[in-house]
Formats: sequence, structure tokens, C-alpha cells
Amino acid sequence: MNSQMLCSGLDSVTNGGKTTLAKNLQKHLPNCSIISQDDFFKPESEIEKDKNGFLQYDVLEALNMEKMMAAISCWMENPGHSVKSTAGSSTEEVSILIIEGFLLFNYKPLDTIWNRSYFLTIPYEECKRRRSTRVYEPPDPPGYFDGHVWPMYLKHRQEMDNIAWECTWMEPNRRRTCFQKYIKISHKS
Repeated sequence: MNSQMLCSGLDSVTNGGKTTLAKNLQKHLPNCSIISQDDFFKPESEIEKDKNGFLQYDVLEALNMEKMMAAISCWMENPGHSVKSTAGSSTEEVSILIIEGFLLFNYKPLDTIWNRSYFLTIPYEECKRRRSTRVYEPPDPPGYFDGHVWPMYLKHRQEMDNIAWECTWMEPNRRRTCFQKYIKISHKS
């Protein structure tokens, strides 16, 4: 098995396009796996509520990050075999792990694993529109997006000003170009 690995992070606000981009990349990249931070939410009974009664899903404490780190470690020990991977992967190619989530770059233990990191931006209006079309369990209560989701995104995004590694910020109108560039770079790695 080739020991070359490429680990990329895709971070964004809720409904920012992370999963869509990750799945599109996986379709075009051989030996590519995805780990989604959304798969590591704690049960609702363990989620704190704020002073307005909103469940605090948009904080690191709502996630089982130890379990996520274990999944990442498992993949790194045996690339392409512990999570979803493209069919027909060759052992002579670089193994690629895309980790997508909304608080990746705010979790310090992940800082050292990124070969590439991308933050997908999206305007408030578009994010709110997309969020309103999704069905969540539990469902969003009235005012949840404006009272919790968007303010938490702004807080976490501000924290990213202090990251120590290079992160490519991708606006919606630049994603196709960045996607094509990523495919070319990944094939050269």
C-alpha cells in the first residue's frame, strides 16, 4: 500500500455546500474517502440549551470529537478502508481523505493534519434560504437561524482569524475554478 496521503478540510457555515463539494470531489478523485463532522453529533439529550431555550448544536461540545478523531486515525492507519471510498481505487495512487464540517478549523487537535484547507463562504440570505428548505430532527424552532445558527457561525468564523496554516477561502462564484484546480493538484500529489 502506498503511504502517500492527502488530508483536506472543507469547513463552512451550515448549508454552505461542504457535503456537495466533498461528494463531487470523491466522484472525480480515485482512492478518495470522506469523513463528515455531522456524523458525530451527540444525542439530543446531551445537547445544552442557551438562555432562549435553543439547543446548542453549533458548538464543539455538541460533537463527539474524540470519536471523530478516532475515525480519522483509523483511516490514516489503513487509508480508504475505514470510511466511504471510491470503487476501484489503486494502491499506487495517493490516498485522499476529505473531512467536511462546520467547526473543523476551530478544533485545535486537527490543526496538524491538514495538507489543504478550504473555507466555503456563503451570504446570509442564501444560507438562510437553504436552511429553511432542510428538514432537521429536532426541527428548527422559530427564530433559531437568526438567534443561534448565524451568530454562532460569525463567532466561529472570527476565531479563524487566528489559524496558523494557509486556508483557501472559496466564495460561491469561485468554487468551480477551485474544484478544477483541486482535481489537478490532487492528481499531481
